[in-house]
Amino acid sequence: MVAPGDGKKLREGVAMVEYELHLLHNYLIVGALLFGIGTIGFLARRNMIVMFLCVEMMLQGVSLSLVAWGRYHGNWGGQVLVIFILAVAACEAGIALAMFLMLYRRSGNLDMIFWQSLREENQSETVDVEIPEPDEADHQWPILTPAGIEPDHDTEKPLHRSHV
Repeated sequence: MVAPGDGKKLREGVAMVEYELHLLHNYLIVGALLFGIGTIGFLARRNMIVMFLCVEMMLQGVSLSLVAWGRYHGNWGGQVLVIFILAVAACEAGIALAMFLMLYRRSGNLDMIFWQSLREENQSETVDVEIPEPDEADHQWPILTPAGIEPDHDTEKPLHRSHV
């Protein structure tokens, strides 16, 4: 037999589970976005500092997901792991800063393509394909008239486009 107040408690419990699941989905979406933006930034950039920051963004996306799963399951495992991840990331930042300073002093450049000589001997060099410059010789740019002076225009040519 069901007591009179049990139905209300059951509905509240179901609503709480749905809320927790909705919250978990939101956290996981933000974590996935952070990880994806970091991945795209890492693959698209060549500056070592920007690449390092993109890796840190990816790490924060994973950390957010771990905290969300820990909260959803009601244990502290995700939060504890994130504390260790942050400690390792702080050490990594110190080592990366020292490496960036050393590499910049040596060459005055932090572009990854410049550091091809650090590859192993059996690795082939990465060759960037540059985007060709647009040919501007055949393109005639309009000349703007000074303010307050009506520009010269061709009387045979219509001033408006009827198809727009």
